[in-house]
Amino acid sequence: MTTRIFIDGAAGTTGLEIRDRLAGRGEFEMIVLDDDSRKDEAARREALHAADIAILCLPDDAAKEAVKLAAGSNTRIIDASSAHRVAEGWTYGFPELIGHDKIAGAQFVSNPGCYPTGFLALVAPLVRAEFIEPDWPYSVNAVSGYSGGGNALIDRFESDRSIAFRAYGLGLDHKHLPEMQKYAGLGLAPVFSPAVVPAHRGMIVDVPISLDAILDDKFDEPALPILLGALQKQYADSPIVTVSSGSRDISELLLRQNAEPWDGMELFVFEGDYQARLIARLDNLGKGASGAAIQNLNIMCGLPETTGLRL
Repeated sequence: MTTRIFIDGAAGTTGLEIRDRLAGRGEFEMIVLDDDSRKDEAARREALHAADIAILCLPDDAAKEAVKLAAGSNTRIIDASSAHRVAEGWTYGFPELIGHDKIAGAQFVSNPGCYPTGFLALVAPLVRAEFIEPDWPYSVNAVSGYSGGGNALIDRFESDRSIAFRAYGLGLDHKHLPEMQKYAGLGLAPVFSPAVVPAHRGMIVDVPISLDAILDDKFDEPALPILLGALQKQYADSPIVTVSSGSRDISELLLRQNAEPWDGMELFVFEGDYQARLIARLDNLGKGASGAAIQNLNIMCGLPETTGLRL
C-alpha cells in the first residue's frame, strides 16, 4: 500500500529538493496540483485532506493557514517552516536528539531550522551530559549558502556577483533563537551571528567556548577527548551525523561553490589553551531542510531513515 504525499509549496527551493529526493520512490503516491490550482484554497484543502502525510514548504503564516485547512482530517504533517518549532502539540523533528520513536508516532512534526540543526547537534548533548553550563551566554558564528534565503535571496546573489559576504540578523531577534534555546536546555538565548556567502548551498555553524570560564574544575585532563567522546556517544548509532576524531589534524574547513546536495552532517571539536570551538558542517538544503524532511517522512512511515537520502 502506498502512502499519499502532498507537498504544499512544492515550487519553492525546499519543496523542489524534497520532490527530487522522492522521485522514483514506489512507496509514495504524489498528490500534485497544477499551476492554476496550487494557490487555490479549495484545491489545497482537498489535497491536504486527501493526503496521508503533507509536507509544508511555505512561509510561516502560510504554514499556519495550511494547518487550519487540514483541520478535521487525519493527515499527518511535516512543517519545514519555523511556524511550529516551539509550538504546543508539535514534535521537534530532530530524531538524533528527540528520539525516533517520538517522531514515528507523531501527527505533527516540525522540521528544525538549518542553523539550529548545527547548533543543537553540538551543544545539546554537552549540556545534557553536564560538561558545559546551561546558563552561559553562548555565541554562534555561522555562514550559509544563499539558497537558505529562498528565491528572493537566490536572485539577489546570482544577479549581483559583487556580493562577497552578507551579515544579517543584526536586530539580535532571529526567528531561530527560540528553538535553539529550548532544545539545548539553555537559560539564555545565544548571541547569534548569521551570515551568507556566495555559494549556493552549504553551512558552517561555529560555537566558541572559553573552557576555563564555563567548565570550572570539571576536567583534570584535556577537554578535547571528553567533549568528542560525549558527541561520539550521542551519535554512535546515527548513519547521518558523524563526529570527527581527527580534529587535531584539520587546519581548515571549506564550503564549495559547486557542492552537490548532501544530507549528512559532520561535527568537529577543536581545542586550544583553555578554549574550544565546536563546529558543524552541513548542507542548509539537506540535513538543514529537505533531507531532514525526508528523514522524518521515512521514520513516520516505518521505513529505513536513510532511504532516498544523499549521503
